[in-house]
Order: sequence, then C-alpha cells, then structure tokens
Amino acid sequence: MKYMLIMRATDESFEAFQNVDFGEIVESMGRFNDEMIQAGVLVAAEGLDAATEGVVVDYSSQPPVVTDGPYGETKELFGGYWIVEVASKEEAVEWAKRAPLAGPGSKCEIRRVTSIDEFPQDNEWIRKERAWREATGQL
Repeated sequence: MKYMLIMRATDESFEAFQNVDFGEIVESMGRFNDEMIQAGVLVAAEGLDAATEGVVVDYSSQPPVVTDGPYGETKELFGGYWIVEVASKEEAVEWAKRAPLAGPGSKCEIRRVTSIDEFPQDNEWIRKERAWREATGQL
C-alpha cells in the first residue's frame, strides 16, 4: 500500500526554523530519506516552494478566482511530502514518527494513496488512464 506523508507547518514552526542553518535541515532530511531508500519504502519525495510564491484557484464562483498565495488562512501549510510503499498504515505511522520535523506546530499528515485498481475498470476514462500508465511505465 502507498501512503503520502504530508509535511505540515504553521507560522510558529516556520518562525522556529528561521535561525536553523539550512545545511542542517538538508542533512537531517537527507539522512531520513536515505533510511527510507535503504529500507526500500521510498517512492517519491518533494519539498514545496514557499506559499507566498503559489496561487490559489477558488472555485466558489464562475469563473474561478485566482489569487496570489499564501492561502487566506495560514494556520497550517503543506511544506512537502513523501510517498512510501509499506505493508500497513501502522508502518507508515512509524516512518512518519522518525521524520525530522520536530518543533512547535510541525505535523505530518498520513493519507493512503488510492490505486487505479480501486476504480471501476469498465469506465472509459479509467481504461484510458490505465493505458497511459502502462505506456509510461507507471504500472
């Protein structure tokens, strides 16, 4: 099963990391990523640019409204993610507990990544996506 470990941070946690050397952050993340690589569970990992560099598309009206980031509420922002392939949610939790995200306001949300096999296989769009995934080596 695949799980996404989503790094979440608050204004408080961003402030706490202002005085931490970026090299130290890269080092601790690198060690953690390497542990997951060596264990054979890491599928993907990416960090996200600052929310101030993003945009938000709000679908509350037509046409949708696009505004510059950050989001209206910055209580918790996604900062990056890992996708791991593990045997259970409990194993995903154990990996998340080891992530170098210590500090006030830092959290890791864990969500299972659904498989294309869980969708109706007789659906035209699912068949097209499956063919694309097979053609690109994703299945």
